[in-house]
Amino acid sequence: MKPIWIVDDDHAIRFVLERALAREELAVRSFTNARDVLAALDDAAPQVLVSDIRMPGGTGLDLLARVKAKLPGLPVIVMTAYSDLDSAVASFQGGAFEYLPKPFDVTKAVELIRRALDESLREEVADASHAQVPEMLGQAPAMQEVFRAIGRLAQSAVTVLITGESGSGKELVAHALHKHSARAGGPFVAINTAAIPKDLLESELFGHERGAFTGAQTMRRGRFEQADGGTLFLDEIGDMPLELQTRLLRVLSDGQFYRVGGHNPQKSNVRVIAATHQNLEQRVREGSFREDLFHRLNVIRLRLPALRERSEDIPALTRFFLQKSARDLRVDAKRISDEALARLMAFDFPGNVRQLENVCHWLTVMAPAQTVEVKDLPPEIVSAARREPAVPREAAPAIAAAVAPDATVAPTAPTAGDAASAPAAAIETAWLDGLERELAQLLAAGEPGAWERLTRQFEARLITAALAHTRGRRIEAAQRLGIGRNTITRKIQELGLDDL
Repeated sequence: MKPIWIVDDDHAIRFVLERALAREELAVRSFTNARDVLAALDDAAPQVLVSDIRMPGGTGLDLLARVKAKLPGLPVIVMTAYSDLDSAVASFQGGAFEYLPKPFDVTKAVELIRRALDESLREEVADASHAQVPEMLGQAPAMQEVFRAIGRLAQSAVTVLITGESGSGKELVAHALHKHSARAGGPFVAINTAAIPKDLLESELFGHERGAFTGAQTMRRGRFEQADGGTLFLDEIGDMPLELQTRLLRVLSDGQFYRVGGHNPQKSNVRVIAATHQNLEQRVREGSFREDLFHRLNVIRLRLPALRERSEDIPALTRFFLQKSARDLRVDAKRISDEALARLMAFDFPGNVRQLENVCHWLTVMAPAQTVEVKDLPPEIVSAARREPAVPREAAPAIAAAVAPDATVAPTAPTAGDAASAPAAAIETAWLDGLERELAQLLAAGEPGAWERLTRQFEARLITAALAHTRGRRIEAAQRLGIGRNTITRKIQELGLDDL
């Protein structure tokens, strides 16, 4: 949340408001004149502006007019003397949120600023909800890879197999592949093969002729015919019965099939996209999935990451789902505090994106206030301990090398007694000595740019070790290093670590 700006040439007024808002844990920035405010607006913006009317170097009403021209949705509170009724009227005509008469009661002033703050946040949520809704969200490297793959496959009709855990958004990827393909004008037909009884699945896929079985009163077109000229999405393909796998293989091979009870072949002009949460290679080894069908489907494989592998996407997904739930229920969208977001980011979400969407729907209905706090989260999230991911065994040597570049990594982990006997000062001295030796060698060899070279190596090792510890979660790595998320993103690009 952006800070509240206070503009008044009276030091006492600024001091009183600063102290009162600080007690409310609200960020404040103060100015003594309108000119400085206008200059600051070139680089930043407040959440709420509180301005005196009479100041040297420009009146509050002039400032109001210029701020409203630049930020029409910004709530502006104008401070004015009791006797200056004309100014109060003029401030409302100029678009002020409210006016605050001097001398004012501090409690009432804070209450008024709080109301303006709520209005500002409501406006932000409304603006976001009216913005164009993206078909998929994700800034994590793994999701960016998925987006790049969708782009590369846009004009291809090749069969795609999407793998990933349940609830990770496989159907969204299938929709995106269809939408950006040459078949976008045709139908997108989806069927969950695990949700339809075995006896009905054949008819659902291929249709049936009248009288083909009891209850078949009329001819019915199956999903392959319904998807003609478009895309057929076969979800949970790993659960398809073996006998139907044979029929599906035939369709993929020659583009023909028969309706149930039919004798005339039907042509299929369909692009097939399949998805599964199962390990199809294992299913092939077990004999429950045809190997030739697996190879037919596995032309291009896209793996969707689990939500716990891209926790940096949770804030954007949470805000999106809160807005979506509010639209569906026709209520005001909830906001969520930074602390509650941090708790969501620390949760494993075994149900992935679908579970997060359900949580946001639950919060829209059950959270008592407009802002969701930690105490408002579902019990399973509130009670969950913060994730402390263990470092993979194969990553340990790299991390040890990052801490002590010249040290030899022991083949076994030290015991608790060993760790206690190695003081922090000795560890610090070891890597600093190594750094000094490296610098001495570069200087002796006359190598130019020693500063930049060693700094890049040092930063790269720090970021690599932090990302290994957080399993690639950049925001968490930045927090543990004590740097901003923009900084770690920029450094990863500068240092060529994009593949991490």
